[in-house]
Amino acid sequence: MNVLFLASEAAPLVKVGGLGDVAGSLPPALRRLQPPLWSGPQLDVRLVLPFHEEIKLKVREPRFVASFLVDHPGEDLPAKAFLTEVNGLPVYLIEGPPILPDMPVYSSDAALDGEKYVFFSLAVLEMLKHLDWQPDILHANDWHTAASLYALQIRQKDQPEFQKIRKVLSIHNLPFMGKDAEEAMIKYGIPRSKDKRLPKWATLFPLPLGLLAADRIIAVSPGYAREILTPEFGCGLQDFLKTRRSSITGILNGLDQDSWNPQTDPALIERYSIETLEKRSLNKKTLQEDLSLPVESDTPLLIIISRLDQQKGIDIAIAGLRQMANRNWQLVLLGTGDPLLESDCRSLEAEFPDRVRAIIRFDAGFARRMYASGDVLLMPSRYEPCGLAQMIAMRYGCVPLARATGGLRDTIQDQDDPAQSTGFLFEEASPQAFAQALERALILYPNTEIWRMIQRNGMQQDFSWEKSAIEYAKIYLELAEQTK
Repeated sequence: MNVLFLASEAAPLVKVGGLGDVAGSLPPALRRLQPPLWSGPQLDVRLVLPFHEEIKLKVREPRFVASFLVDHPGEDLPAKAFLTEVNGLPVYLIEGPPILPDMPVYSSDAALDGEKYVFFSLAVLEMLKHLDWQPDILHANDWHTAASLYALQIRQKDQPEFQKIRKVLSIHNLPFMGKDAEEAMIKYGIPRSKDKRLPKWATLFPLPLGLLAADRIIAVSPGYAREILTPEFGCGLQDFLKTRRSSITGILNGLDQDSWNPQTDPALIERYSIETLEKRSLNKKTLQEDLSLPVESDTPLLIIISRLDQQKGIDIAIAGLRQMANRNWQLVLLGTGDPLLESDCRSLEAEFPDRVRAIIRFDAGFARRMYASGDVLLMPSRYEPCGLAQMIAMRYGCVPLARATGGLRDTIQDQDDPAQSTGFLFEEASPQAFAQALERALILYPNTEIWRMIQRNGMQQDFSWEKSAIEYAKIYLELAEQTK
């Protein structure tokens, strides 16, 4: 069974956000499936990406596959496809005029991004005409590649070579619908949908059109699959999505457990396991020393590792921590984003110079040290489709404290008996609710026996991709069998 996986980014070639982790990990996990875990057909999964400049620096001599034209009123645009391999995974790379040299994966000019990804989505379909390999499943991700499914649906009406391809779309972040791609959709001759189920404003946005065309829709956690049907999280598409309810499945993202392993992580000062958890304390001590924080093992070290924006609820944490000023804690925050939130983080450090460090930068290596040093990871997200930070934190023995939303609710267990828990959850997106949850954590922290149990419970969780990959494979097989 052949699957072509479309994405805007994929580690290790290029990674900006969580989609890069998924697109870099899920296709290889699908290719690895075999008995006894998987009794279905062997999966030949391949990935296709825009040939970003960052990838060109890493892939020096890709194999040329084909050159072709992409429909464009006035003058068709030339495109080229190349093929490389990453750890056994075949990766197609597409280049053409809208995929500009020196252009980042996501530009500050949303209209440029719109044209780049509409062009890419259409170029993938043209590329298929030139391959000696054809997919049974076309699996698009988010708005950047969703237009491919809608365009494929149109072509399936009169182009026999496309008729048996089934269409899957993963939603990683529903609010980002590609609204600035509307002009590019018109430019490339993609017609507005006349389907009455879609709100009129959404009839030329890539993501809603992909959701309309997809045979199956996958949300990146069971919780998010439920939430997108509600007014709070549905972004105006909830009524339309309810009409597609039977096609929507929630599958939790996985974690690369080889990469995220405190026993082998080269970034750590001291490596450790669930059996040698006491060795973990040296990481905390060294981090406190390096950041000129008081070296106090009995002071809970709170950490935030996050993009700084409203979705992530950073303002909720800042306000909640101010309410908890009379309690004993330290905070290390790492991230960049909204300038106003960056300023708020710096202000918090200025208010509490003896216990807060705001590190306003992206630093993957330092983030690993923080996971291995922190006692509590704070994730007060307003919404969180899946989230990986809480899974990483648990793997590293750092206890997550999060808002009960999306994948956070699915992955963190907050039981009446703390010894059965893996973390702490709060319901309302407010500083008060956050502070109450933090108070519960701070009360428990001095009880070393209970705290160790919570840590170990988290470290024993299985968030490997293999479990999730089987769920994807079942959907692919179900769709492929429908075409027979």
